[in-house]
Amino acid sequence: MFAHVSVLVREAIDFLRPAPGGRYVDGTLGGGGHSEAILAASSPDGRVLGLDRDDEAIAAARQRLQLFGDRSIVRQASFSELRELLAEIGWVGVDGIILDLGVSSWQIDAPERGFSFRLGGRLDMRMDRRQSLDAYRLVNTGTVEELTRIFRDYGEEPRARRIAEKIGAERKQRSIESTEDLARLVEAVKGGRRRDHHPATQVFQALRIAVNQELDQLEHFLGNGFELLRPGARMVIISFHSLEDRLVKNAFRKWSRACLCPPRALVCQCGWSQKVKVLTKRPVVPGHAETVANPRARSAKLRAAERV
Repeated sequence: MFAHVSVLVREAIDFLRPAPGGRYVDGTLGGGGHSEAILAASSPDGRVLGLDRDDEAIAAARQRLQLFGDRSIVRQASFSELRELLAEIGWVGVDGIILDLGVSSWQIDAPERGFSFRLGGRLDMRMDRRQSLDAYRLVNTGTVEELTRIFRDYGEEPRARRIAEKIGAERKQRSIESTEDLARLVEAVKGGRRRDHHPATQVFQALRIAVNQELDQLEHFLGNGFELLRPGARMVIISFHSLEDRLVKNAFRKWSRACLCPPRALVCQCGWSQKVKVLTKRPVVPGHAETVANPRARSAKLRAAERV
């Protein structure tokens, strides 16, 4: 059974302000928690286009949202394809977009999905299992230089080079098949487990990001995602690590500027104008009650902006 607890649902709905007749996008559908809340708040005729790359998430969300009938449109796709999908269904602009960039609890807790160092399973980590690249292929065919860059840039792992070299040496003897195999290699370089932080955490995060091109897809969306919003519409993005949050913060900051010319420029020549108003001076984080009920929510950060 697909199980995922959506985070910061009340806060997200407060920022999105769903209304009857509105058209909304849930770009990371997961188990459908945010979509369900949007559809309930926009009753009787608000609609949601829900996207996810994971086939199991799509199946679970369809079942959860079936009570809303044709008010819910579900597609297996990435939010980076949103412009094309809106054109396909005939929507010109939307009244709100939400992205929850976290990994679903089901993906983490299912050994066969190969996301977690705590559970034995073949290295996989694909959100979209139709794609050919998985963590097994990346770990066993990527060069030491490629793996070093992935661990350093996507995991901010200080021992990236040593771990990559350890992997390179190990796979000369045998393939690195499982999550347990990789976790043991990382532990051999970094030392034993800690109570609050497994030594392989950053390496697994980095591989997941690389396999699913998570930052590339987010950057693509943030290039001009504001154009998809109608005037007064809002965008809410929930991130779970500093790399994502930095991209979102910088994009919102750029979109909110009146001019992109260098400070010394006497006359504006960029042709830029303010696109959004940032609604969150600081990111909104879960309260104590939510983190107690759902410890995986503790690293969530919500940022919101409104189209001007």
